[in-house]
Amino acid sequence: MANMDKLSSAAEEAGERIVGATRQAAEALGEKGEQLMDMEERLVKQCRDCIRNHPITSIGIALAAGYILSRMTHTCEHRRR
Repeated sequence: MANMDKLSSAAEEAGERIVGATRQAAEALGEKGEQLMDMEERLVKQCRDCIRNHPITSIGIALAAGYILSRMTHTCEHRRR
């Protein structure tokens, strides 16, 4: 019976440590998530500002990127056949 009490006590302690570690991990992930969202907002703002300041260049880059992507996807589809 003493062994059962020791095992029960050890299991309870292990469970409490797991709960504590889980809480710490959740808090850390929450903080990192907030940091990533803040970073995303800053990057979007910077992109918008850049597009507003250089509209012609932005249109040129968008057209070039679209052309390259269309050529890449066309090539991939052609190879599948």
